[in-house]
Amino acid sequence: MPITIDPEALGAHFESKQAEEKWDRLWQQWEIHRFDEDGRGPAYVIDTPPPTVSGSLHVGHVFSYTQTDVLARHQRMRGRNVFYPMGWDDNGLPTERRVQNYFHVKCEPHLAYEPGLTLPMADDALRKQPARRVSRANFIELCLALTVEDEKAFKALWQRLALSVDWALEYSTISEQARRLAQWSFLDLFRKGQVYQVEAPTLWDVDFRTAVAQAEVEDRVQRGAFHHLRFGVEGGGSFVIATTRPELLPACVGVAAHPEDERYRGVLGRRALTPLFRVPVPIFASPSVEKDKGTGILMVCTFGDATDVQWWREERLALRQVIGRDGRLVPVEFGSPTWPSQDPKAANAAYAELVGKTVREAQKRMVELLREPKASATGEAAPPLVSEPQPVEHPVKFYEKGDRPLEFITTRQWFVRILEHKQALVEAGEKVQWHPDFMRLRFRNWTENLNLDWCISRQRYFGVPFPMWYPVRGDGATDFEHPLLADEKTLPIDPMTAAPPGYEEGQRDQPGGFRAEEDVYDTWFTSSLTPQIATGWFTNPERHRRLFPMDVRPQSHEIIRTWAFYTIAKALLHERTIPWRHVAISGWVLDPDRKKMSKSKGNVITPMHLLDQYGSDAVRYWSLAARLGTDTAFDEKVLKVGRRLVMKVWNASKYVLAQSAPDGPVSHALDAAFLARLGETVARATALLEELDYAGALDAVERFFWSGFTDNYVEMVKARARSETDAAGRASAVAALQTGLSALLRLLAPYLPYVTDEVWSWGFAAASGARSIHRAPWPSEAELAKGVSVPASGPVFDAACAFLEAVRRAKSAAGASVGRHLDRLRVAVSPRTAALLRPSLGDLASAARVEGDVLEPREGAADDAFEVVAIELATVAPEA
Repeated sequence: MPITIDPEALGAHFESKQAEEKWDRLWQQWEIHRFDEDGRGPAYVIDTPPPTVSGSLHVGHVFSYTQTDVLARHQRMRGRNVFYPMGWDDNGLPTERRVQNYFHVKCEPHLAYEPGLTLPMADDALRKQPARRVSRANFIELCLALTVEDEKAFKALWQRLALSVDWALEYSTISEQARRLAQWSFLDLFRKGQVYQVEAPTLWDVDFRTAVAQAEVEDRVQRGAFHHLRFGVEGGGSFVIATTRPELLPACVGVAAHPEDERYRGVLGRRALTPLFRVPVPIFASPSVEKDKGTGILMVCTFGDATDVQWWREERLALRQVIGRDGRLVPVEFGSPTWPSQDPKAANAAYAELVGKTVREAQKRMVELLREPKASATGEAAPPLVSEPQPVEHPVKFYEKGDRPLEFITTRQWFVRILEHKQALVEAGEKVQWHPDFMRLRFRNWTENLNLDWCISRQRYFGVPFPMWYPVRGDGATDFEHPLLADEKTLPIDPMTAAPPGYEEGQRDQPGGFRAEEDVYDTWFTSSLTPQIATGWFTNPERHRRLFPMDVRPQSHEIIRTWAFYTIAKALLHERTIPWRHVAISGWVLDPDRKKMSKSKGNVITPMHLLDQYGSDAVRYWSLAARLGTDTAFDEKVLKVGRRLVMKVWNASKYVLAQSAPDGPVSHALDAAFLARLGETVARATALLEELDYAGALDAVERFFWSGFTDNYVEMVKARARSETDAAGRASAVAALQTGLSALLRLLAPYLPYVTDEVWSWGFAAASGARSIHRAPWPSEAELAKGVSVPASGPVFDAACAFLEAVRRAKSAAGASVGRHLDRLRVAVSPRTAALLRPSLGDLASAARVEGDVLEPREGAADDAFEVVAIELATVAPEA
């Protein structure tokens, strides 16, 4: 029997806040989103991005995570056992920075632990004082405490947004399980020879005082200046180099020119003399020098950039590091064997002016010194700065979360071998289906252009520690060549508090004893294991085998080079496979001026007031109208469109379910045609969702909901659905209305989960046996064809809609509303169209608000032509 409700018993409006609280509670109570660990059906496995909880909530979080949720909800309704976890990426530099700022503290690793230390959020008065120094253990406790609170805020947002996450699968990247798997990953790579340690020039952030990986580096255009400096040549002669980094002059170890540059062929193989410090350095040829850049000859320093590092290695140049780990110039002594100078006294006097200064301060003072004639390397009376600095804007490398340019500092670091696997990584990327497809080129281009292995060690505190120690020789020196590895059974382990196998705690840092590895992993080293952490990996091998590789990884485009790349690398190095079959790449949310939202720019929009004002369904609609891979400007008008759709679903559903009729088949041609066209929409939306094109599917469904269902079909059958004389026609209309509504609600359910489940509960839940729409079966063409007793012809519905559109245009041209009654109406159509519409003539006349025959067959008319040849408005014009 058809469902019948009393619309007066329902509210006049959809109260979104009340519905959100109600359905969130019921979904949890009914375990609607729970992954069935014992389920035998096909699984759909999602590698959910674990958000970095150290940042503030903004609409960008709503944007990408809602897009993932649609995929999960659709697959669940398709009958798949959806594995949809949520993790928290709560270790690493962003968390440390937030904790430092929040509590106004500074970590001092060698301070003693203070048991029970708790601190309040620092107020303005406290921030005027020096930061409180705390031990490493206390600092980690503060990080853990604050991330727990941050996670609560994120979780509240996710639940408000109706993310259908299985919260039983929640994890964090600093949890015991994550630390165990990350340390096991390192040990596995160590055994396979895929990690190594080396002391070498490394990209270094002087504020965070840690190494960073190539994937974490970004170019930022900065203002600088070319400084033209005259160098001398031993035996006579000189040349001018142009540099943007004159402060590195004391670190100059060579000069390079192109072998085919006639200007400098005579000095190749000789030694240059640096101005101010008068250090003799070799002049060598390199095809890497750009003859038309600057003066075509340049100084090589340790280290200004990656090319300096390359030349330093190839030419076996001296190592003269002047920038320390804190970004200040360190003391050196000219005249020593490693710091030669033809005038050590003058060199040391000049360098004393630079020691302890920041790079910027040192550059300013260096330019002043180079203006003095006594700084000349040639003995001439002219200053080596031959002209005023020439302003220039050029790209400078920064750590993506840093505030000052990166330096190359010689440090001891751990690396994963990546360069030797570049081709295998490219091939692995080709096996993954990228959505949109052009994103695979970003992965390929990044991989092919890598020139450094993956630096995985960080000189920080809140992260997963390396499970290793080093022997201490009898003279107290650390033996880095023979690391001591932890036993797998003891993982996770902190080498700062535990002793290695075969040693006792009393031997820590003692000759003949051991010394802990103090570094922690790069956060990506752990985050790249999210598929393994979620599935259990070696701790639950059977589950891992069933769920890995996963089905889909959703993520944003700017971390293809980090999260996607490293996850693919880990899967390849550990298991010789890919981590997932599909990658769904989202764009950024831009501000209304189409600039990326950034807290530092002050253009971030927080989501909570939008959820309160428009409701979660409307906010989700805004997110889901944006296509994958496309940056989208925030536009509050789209939220209003979403709210309008929500209210239309509510009101249209009330109307449809208020109609009563005896049980009967769909026996009317127009009703069958409507269901046929709806079936095609179902097929199209289903196909698009299977291709992860949620926005295209929403567009198809929404268009049919408005133009096919509410604006046209409902209007066409209003009279027949209430007919007292045509029982069969009434039954057919009500059956088609309710069948159509049921299908449309399910099509919209992944997008508008709250309003659709509320409407579903009015009668469809009891009728179908699915108490939540989100566990109801996804609609199908076959389902919509059941109970239809007449042939279904989609063109009938198309022609009926086109007829109504022509009438509405004519009414508008006559200055009347669409509900205005008519005394007379004649519409010229082709004979074929007239035959198609003849069985539906009564419905069309009723929708047009007129009586009698309204069609005028005309030979020669096109089948898609509808010409209103006569229209007379009724004298009395009642509205619909």
